[in-house]
Amino acid sequence: MPSRFHTKPLIAALSAAALAGCVAEPEEDRTDVLQGQSLFMAQCAACHGDDGRGAGAASLGLGAPPPSLTTLSARNDGVFPRDYVMTMIDGLTRQGHPDIAMPEFGAQDMGPLIQVEEDGISTPVPANLLALANYLEAIQE
Repeated sequence: MPSRFHTKPLIAALSAAALAGCVAEPEEDRTDVLQGQSLFMAQCAACHGDDGRGAGAASLGLGAPPPSLTTLSARNDGVFPRDYVMTMIDGLTRQGHPDIAMPEFGAQDMGPLIQVEEDGISTPVPANLLALANYLEAIQE
């Protein structure tokens, strides 16, 4: 019995749709927790430790251990201080402060700008900075 549907075009269309769903966003455009974790491991874990608690191998020569990044919310009345965290990573609030050993990551390429809207105000934020903040929020105790 002949089919009323042409299966070859249908299979091709379904295959194309399935492949399109598997195509990942370009790495530089991701802001998710996994991208943030990858960036953290590459840029931050040497000092802050793989678990974010401040015991990385590179922290030994700093004089004082880096703070635990897993208790940021606890130290801020249970609220993750996203803006503060992003300005610390970027270096905006640390400019000219001689006691801070952490590099100013804002001087590096932090990825393309993504518009983040809060309270009706749209602010451009580098994608990697947002990804790091999302990851740090995810590891709060």
